[in-house]
Amino acid sequence: MNAFLTTSNVAVRLLRLLLGVFAYGFAIALMIKAHLGASPWDVFSQGLSRTTHLTFGLCTLAISALVLLLWFPLRQRPGFGTLTNAVTVGFFADFGLAVLPDGRSIVAQIALFVGGLLLLAFASALYIGAGMGPGPRDGLMTGLLRVTGRPVWMIRTGLELTVVLLGFLLGGTVGVGTAVFAASIGPLIQLTSRWLRVDLAAAHSPGRKRTVVPVLASSAQQQAAPAPE
Repeated sequence: MNAFLTTSNVAVRLLRLLLGVFAYGFAIALMIKAHLGASPWDVFSQGLSRTTHLTFGLCTLAISALVLLLWFPLRQRPGFGTLTNAVTVGFFADFGLAVLPDGRSIVAQIALFVGGLLLLAFASALYIGAGMGPGPRDGLMTGLLRVTGRPVWMIRTGLELTVVLLGFLLGGTVGVGTAVFAASIGPLIQLTSRWLRVDLAAAHSPGRKRTVVPVLASSAQQQAAPAPE
């Protein structure tokens, strides 16, 4: 298991990438089926889906493509993982939405949401740890950070408030889950990244050397690592 998590072998890293994006898409479906409110970007996809009558996955793909177009003026360079994320996550989410039941009681809703949240944090660390490029939304944020020089919290909050408002106006579900996701996903990804020995700062740049951090990383190292979307 340790070799699977730390090897630089391209085939193994590709497997980690594919497992991560599949789990990521399935985790999105779990949270949507909970009907407690999804992440800001998923609220946007959900609202667009309800407006256009396209599947959630196709709307996620369309939004990813639009976000990638915004990379060009920011001079961001996508990696293989970036394109894999953009193309496949929406379809994996559609698969999950097709096979998962709706939460019909508060207990089932909480179980679906918490399960999806935890799985998404694990999937994010698994996917990012492959070191093949950030997701489209992460790259947009880091590009804006570099160009504007604004603080991380200002860029991230501005992006997520914008997309959640658009999603809500289009009919997406905003609820307590949206707030819980926003407050907890960063710390959860940082925790799962420690378990999987992922250096978030290095893994976000496809051209940088992939490194592994110890399981017991220092608190200063943890605070310096940016939280992905």
